[in-house]
Amino acid sequence: MRPRVIRRGVRADEAGNQPASSLQPRLSLLEHQDLRPGSLTCTELWIGMRVTTQTGESVTPACLEQLAIRAQRFTPRVSLAPPDGLLLEVKGSLHLFKGTTGLMRALADEYAGTGLAAAFALAPTPLAALLAARWGKPFIVTDKARLIGQLTHLPLTLMRWPAEIPERLARMGIRTIGQALRLPRAGFARRFGPGALAELDRLTGRDADLRQPLRPRERFRQRCELTYELESTERIVAELAPLLTALGNFLRARQCGILKLECLLQHRHAAPSRCVLRLAAPLTDIPQLTELLGERLNTLELPEPVRSCELRSGALVPHVPTCRPLWQPGEHGGGGQTQSHELLERLRARLGTEAVYGLQVLAGHRPENAWCVREPTTGFTDTGGWPPPWSAFHRPLWLLPSPQLLREKAGLPRRRGALRLSAEAERIESGWWDGSDIERDYYTACDIHGVKLWIFRERLQPHRWFLQGVFG
Repeated sequence: MRPRVIRRGVRADEAGNQPASSLQPRLSLLEHQDLRPGSLTCTELWIGMRVTTQTGESVTPACLEQLAIRAQRFTPRVSLAPPDGLLLEVKGSLHLFKGTTGLMRALADEYAGTGLAAAFALAPTPLAALLAARWGKPFIVTDKARLIGQLTHLPLTLMRWPAEIPERLARMGIRTIGQALRLPRAGFARRFGPGALAELDRLTGRDADLRQPLRPRERFRQRCELTYELESTERIVAELAPLLTALGNFLRARQCGILKLECLLQHRHAAPSRCVLRLAAPLTDIPQLTELLGERLNTLELPEPVRSCELRSGALVPHVPTCRPLWQPGEHGGGGQTQSHELLERLRARLGTEAVYGLQVLAGHRPENAWCVREPTTGFTDTGGWPPPWSAFHRPLWLLPSPQLLREKAGLPRRRGALRLSAEAERIESGWWDGSDIERDYYTACDIHGVKLWIFRERLQPHRWFLQGVFG
């Protein structure tokens, strides 16, 4: 049975058809026989989609990108075809929606509330699906062998070539795609250029049509202008609620989390206030983000009332949802990793980023270069995959900011009296490659009060003694 289509609108498209007034009327395509993945012979199946406003005007580039992002719910292979087209490769998604009928219905439901008009078409090549969507009439072809026969009566204006090419072809009596395909290839390329011939080859599947998939923005950024100036942190957090909701949708669509969130507060005369929230683990939970951001804002001193707010996310990181354990922390071996993350994030929100940090052991022999400060995780130390090069020796965790010169008597070090040295020494000669080389002999020593010290003696003249660290 021939599909029925309902057309409404006020402006004709390129093929002379009236555009649809909403997405729903074009779903007369669903009246055709349902196609299942097993019944398809083509290697790819594309949905072409032409989107316009109610008056037939093209949508803005930002609107088209937002529609493409929403289409990634159905397939990861979504491409833009500006100014009014979208392309979706859906063969691998048909089994998730029980065939083309379910997929098209779900696609229409996704865009039902946008107030836009759209036309759909299915074809085994992306350019054929796009041209058929521009045509505006029911077009469903799944067999590449039947594609040329279905394309023959489409007008050449759908190709959107430069105006001079269709005009020259019209003077020759060539007005449809079928007539253009019957022309000698060498003569067509010589008269109208190899680019036009290559497009015809991509249209029919003779050449591959490689479409660049949409890559959404990797960072979130959105601003909110306030109707009146605010000084209260609670009111600022309330005004940030729509931005945080948009951030949650942004992260959910990409199945990613963030480790950094920046809130920028604009004032009338003073410089903008920056509130940076750093997280211990990738987070997507908006209520938890809102609570942590409120804690961080409470510690911020505002020079003036706030006129506008802006949220900026850090780079997106993959997020794997965690499952709650059967046992609570402390019961029958239940772990507390989630609680550790929440504790770190709350401490950093209240005390500041610089007050809570982690330590990482580095593969270096010099004590000054054997560790560094890093972003905190559930553990506070990390070897970074390297075994400590000094694992055979005992070193203190508390090192002085710079070695302290010790007094000497008869060539032996003194600190509040004579020091007793351990028999075994650790010799370190390293750093010649970066200009900070050292040559030292390290000893463990005890003073008269039993305090255990880590000291060293220079191997070069004048052989001075220094205090490097103290054992706990």
